[in-house]
Amino acid sequence: MAELPVATEELTPAALERGRLLFAGPCDFFAGAMTMPQLPPPRGPEIAFAGRSNVGKSSLVNALTGRKTLARVSTTPGRTQQLNFFDLGLGQMSLVDLPGYGYSSVGKAKAEAWTETTRAYLRGRPELQRVLLLVDGRHGLKPGDEDIMKLLDRSAVIYQVVLTKADKVKPAELEKVQAATAAALSRHVAAHPVIRVTSSAEGTGIAELRAALAALAEATV
Repeated sequence: MAELPVATEELTPAALERGRLLFAGPCDFFAGAMTMPQLPPPRGPEIAFAGRSNVGKSSLVNALTGRKTLARVSTTPGRTQQLNFFDLGLGQMSLVDLPGYGYSSVGKAKAEAWTETTRAYLRGRPELQRVLLLVDGRHGLKPGDEDIMKLLDRSAVIYQVVLTKADKVKPAELEKVQAATAAALSRHVAAHPVIRVTSSAEGTGIAELRAALAALAEATV
């Protein structure tokens, strides 16, 4: 069977520069929430970062913003226990670092509480423009990822897969993961067809992702 083509998205030098300028501007933590009543009032369009524990969400937020410690990075899976909100560009966009799924180092009751808050946020936040679903480029989609994709399909929330840790996998294997991911996404109604490939350690794909997110911010003005 022939492999499905991987969708691409051309970004102009002007678009890349707009992305650079947006993410070079102010970016500050302004709220953390473990329950729905704790969610902050919106400050503009929101982009959420979702994925399995230890997939590299906080590392990607730091790489995009050019900061090493904006989002807390831990080698222990399950340490992010709340939804963390960051204001980008003085209200142009909010970045939301979600708790990881698939693993928790804390008590079951506490884990279930913030997992339900995350699901409720994904289902019903009008300001949420897109979910970046981070997937480890070494392994591809897992059952937990499929569960979140189905939730977002039902909620009509557009999501885009970002393959992380591209520096840790050989190019030929990464291409196979991309093709398999594209085939899976074709079965989901809310999935964006373009798959982004990134490495927070080496900077691969960071400029392109900045440009794509800057375009989303501009579209909501």
